[in-house]
Amino acid sequence: MRGSRNPKSNERYVVPAVEQAARLLFCLADADASHLSLTEICAKAGIHKSQAFSILHTLQKFELAQRNIDGKGYSLGPGLITLSRKVLDNFNAPRLAEPFLEELAKKSGSTATLGLIVDNQIVVVAKYEGGHDVGITVRIGRRFPLTHSAEGKAIAAFLPEQEFDRLFQNPDLYFYGKQEKHNRARLQKELTDCRGLGYALDLGEVKQGFHAVAAPVLGPGGAPIGHISVIGLLSAEGAQQLGPLVAEAGKALSRQLGARVD
Repeated sequence: MRGSRNPKSNERYVVPAVEQAARLLFCLADADASHLSLTEICAKAGIHKSQAFSILHTLQKFELAQRNIDGKGYSLGPGLITLSRKVLDNFNAPRLAEPFLEELAKKSGSTATLGLIVDNQIVVVAKYEGGHDVGITVRIGRRFPLTHSAEGKAIAAFLPEQEFDRLFQNPDLYFYGKQEKHNRARLQKELTDCRGLGYALDLGEVKQGFHAVAAPVLGPGGAPIGHISVIGLLSAEGAQQLGPLVAEAGKALSRQLGARVD
């Protein structure tokens, strides 16, 4: 049961009635059917009928639960939409990414960016510049091809199989900048490495003199929704050393967005 997922919580401060209400709500949320009878709810949640009935009646008052038309079953209520809307308003990927971008930019002395996938392109939605006199500036709202540079490799490496195959049916691939640089065998090895390491590299391929490190950002379903990356006047060795930090930032942000990441 979801309510017992955190064994470290201090049980002294748990209010039984609130815990039972939460268990009932999660029970309704996990139901395969559109509604559950009181008997089914009690069996699944492990709560006595009289207690469950009283709690459900209270939840109905706030529209967090509702009875179906014939009055023989319960389901989640529309009041939860109001609560979830507030959560979604605050569940803002660019805002969540800010501390990760700041840390990466300061540690590398380069520019850290968050890009999200929009209409088969990558759109830069957040950035933090490391403050060096010489560097690269990336404009918020800038669009790149989905296969662009290290960012494209990081995303492609973690795409579901069907989307991966569909991506490579496109004749225009920009992993190495110019089309004539594209090498399928080399790219396959880099994508395999990326799956193992959690990050991809571009060592001056797209923009001469500038190296980039990127990691995927995954959504709740586990598929990439974008990337987190660092680009700047890094040495090849510096970029490789930065890789694990970028990979961990991508994983941490993915977890905050609801992805299950090892």
